[in-house]
Amino acid sequence: MEKYKSKYTIMLICKALKFPRSTYYKALLAVPSKRQMEADNLKAEIRKIYIDSKCRYGAPKIYKALKAIGKNISLKRIQRYMFSMGLPSIVVKKFRPYSSKSSIEEKENLLNRDFKANGINQKWCTDITYIYTIKEGWTYLATVMDLYSRKIIGYAYETTMTLDLVVKVLENVCLNVKVTKDIILHSNLGT
Repeated sequence: MEKYKSKYTIMLICKALKFPRSTYYKALLAVPSKRQMEADNLKAEIRKIYIDSKCRYGAPKIYKALKAIGKNISLKRIQRYMFSMGLPSIVVKKFRPYSSKSSIEEKENLLNRDFKANGINQKWCTDITYIYTIKEGWTYLATVMDLYSRKIIGYAYETTMTLDLVVKVLENVCLNVKVTKDIILHSNLGT
């Protein structure tokens, strides 16, 4: 009976103040629960640890940091909170080399593992290095090294590993060095 009296009283108050009862009940629900206040405190701590790590930490490292200060929270909950707050971690993808199904035509090995030279511009060695960047993803640095002086005599840097990269590095070498006829250019017959 008292339950109905309180509902009737609420109805009379809302009628006197000229606002709908739904507004009153919505205002009652706006009071945060204990769980919501706990979640807000944890989100603030997660954000602080994330910012202190220069926006690098992901959920596992934040989980360890919270455990270290005595907070009992699951990894999945941290992941949910980070996702809802829009806090991504820096993830570096592991390099997975592309395996070509085509066979490589065997060439005669002119160096036979003799990487010593008697003078400059006799033996050159070339290779492509994979470099991961946050903005571009995997990028490629092609270099040519003189085996006598052990200096890089030409290089080219691209976001794709194509024939243009190899051509560009050889053009750069030709601009930097006086090319003679008897130079041996050694590569590992990669892509």
